[in-house]
Amino acid sequence: MVSNNNDEYYFKGRGAQVNPNNKFFQHEYSQEFQEGLDEPFLESSKTVIIYSYPKTIISKVNSPDIGFSKSLNPYQGCEHGCVYCYARNSHEYWGYSAGLDFERKIIVKQNAIDLLKQEFEKKHYDPQTIFLSGNTDCYQPIERKFKITRGILKTMLAYKHPVSIISKNVLMFRDIDIIQELASLGLVSVTVTINSLNEDVRRKMEPRTATAGARLKLIESFANRNIPVSVLIAPIVPGINSMEMADIIKEAANVGAVWAGYTIVRLNGAVSHIFCDWVHKNYPDAAEKIIHGIKECHGGQLNDSEWGRRIAGDGKIAEGIKQLFRLARKKHMGDCAPPVLRNDLFVSPTRPVQLRLF
Repeated sequence: MVSNNNDEYYFKGRGAQVNPNNKFFQHEYSQEFQEGLDEPFLESSKTVIIYSYPKTIISKVNSPDIGFSKSLNPYQGCEHGCVYCYARNSHEYWGYSAGLDFERKIIVKQNAIDLLKQEFEKKHYDPQTIFLSGNTDCYQPIERKFKITRGILKTMLAYKHPVSIISKNVLMFRDIDIIQELASLGLVSVTVTINSLNEDVRRKMEPRTATAGARLKLIESFANRNIPVSVLIAPIVPGINSMEMADIIKEAANVGAVWAGYTIVRLNGAVSHIFCDWVHKNYPDAAEKIIHGIKECHGGQLNDSEWGRRIAGDGKIAEGIKQLFRLARKKHMGDCAPPVLRNDLFVSPTRPVQLRLF
């Protein structure tokens, strides 16, 4: 923990700078008098691993504006520490805060691979594309140790099941062997998230993630191996990174990205408090303008739950971003379209060969 110019404590290497109360708790802790404690009330402690053994692993997605119906998340919480992350709120269901707890208390689903195989072996299982991950990054730093994501991809390949991967971590390159095999069968698409080419912005907003340059090299590595790869510019924050959209699309297209998407930031639940605290500490002179810009995109609110509108926003600022995106994508990617994955190859490797013919 370090002190910034405003004499406020700032947790270097963390996105959130607060640990807001869990809305499900009846009581909360607060520090009324700073001089009453010998040590800081909050501390940026080391990451704590919490093991869990859930009963199911595939989540059904009912949101019509997401583009997928199934997701799988081997981890809850995320060390990346992206301050804007909508998934922070899900940590409250586990009894933790959406703030610092989300970044430093990571839940590992130890039986994820076994549960996935059990799902695939069900008699009437429907092999629709599984989105990996829809909540927290499946390639966050602890994946290097646990390798659950790699085991999941091996299972996908064994069953010839379609999978779509999204990540901002170059650790994904470790699994290039499996991903390339899946791609040769038309069973995988990869999305790399980049929301800024500015290292200062990246370090503040996504403190424990790979640089934009490293992510562009990752896109190039996939493209060179005929693996369909796209870039997601997310989230766009008016006044911070909205002016970078065209440059990001251009750079991604130059290294082989075949598709692009974007989302506008929305600050749902506890994320609104976490983000507003962060933006005042990191952009004190522009904070109110940035917050106003976000509200302009969501009907005067920091959050918007309306299907469709919640992702692309509404109003003049959102419309300007939409037009810029369309023009840039058309210019640098042409009439591209996201890849359609196959779901007709699904087979159980545990069944006798003779039975697979029926």
